[in-house]
Amino acid sequence: MTPNKKRFPALLAGLAAVSFAATASAEAPAEEATLCDQQAYAMGLRYQQQSAEVAALQRQGYALATLRLEQAIERHGEDADLAIITDLDETVIDNGALLVRDMQRCHDYTSWDTWKHWEREGEPRLIPGAGDFLEYADAQGVAIYYVSDRYDENKAATLATLEGLGLPQVGDDSVLLLGPPKQERRDLVEEHHTLVMLLGDTLHDFSEAFVSRVPLDEQHAELEANAERIGVDWIVFPNATYGTWDDAELEAWDAPFVTE
Repeated sequence: MTPNKKRFPALLAGLAAVSFAATASAEAPAEEATLCDQQAYAMGLRYQQQSAEVAALQRQGYALATLRLEQAIERHGEDADLAIITDLDETVIDNGALLVRDMQRCHDYTSWDTWKHWEREGEPRLIPGAGDFLEYADAQGVAIYYVSDRYDENKAATLATLEGLGLPQVGDDSVLLLGPPKQERRDLVEEHHTLVMLLGDTLHDFSEAFVSRVPLDEQHAELEANAERIGVDWIVFPNATYGTWDDAELEAWDAPFVTE
């Protein structure tokens, strides 16, 4: 009797599924032994490093920054002593390679104990759009300050990294690293310039009101109070890999679990 053509592929699929399940069951202990808590970071890292959507958002952020800087220059006049402040990590430079390496080795990169080595020897890449925007700001005579919490003890290495990436206005006085709080470093820039723009991937790059010790509900309230600044003189970039939110409780749909 000739097998039913619709049943035969289904039978083969069923046998394959049983075979796969048996193999998976046999291999499960070894596989489970390689799993670690840090693999929970994989989705955020994949989105941040590999997705076209993040690259689009980064380019969009720098396109908006260029427009807003053009408007600020027109508003203040060409002879005004204007300045912008930008964060570095995940705003101008992408450190995803370090984070992925640590995650794959089941090491919690949020302990930051591998960061100094990366600062000295790592090779971060430019965030899409960052180079063009900073070159534009430089060409317009706008002072650029890089305010970052990279370690000051590795400042020479950071300066070399930024120079190697071709970024403008890189120098000892314009790259302000970990030491005084970021707000104090921002205030120092404002003592000598008219500050017209801040760029960063965490709201701590814009105001002391968003540091990690501030509860998230208060951060949301502060954001609401400054909503008119977002996309105007506060340009925010996406970072799904770390932030003051990383221990936040998730909210789930309160309904019976049903699959269909």
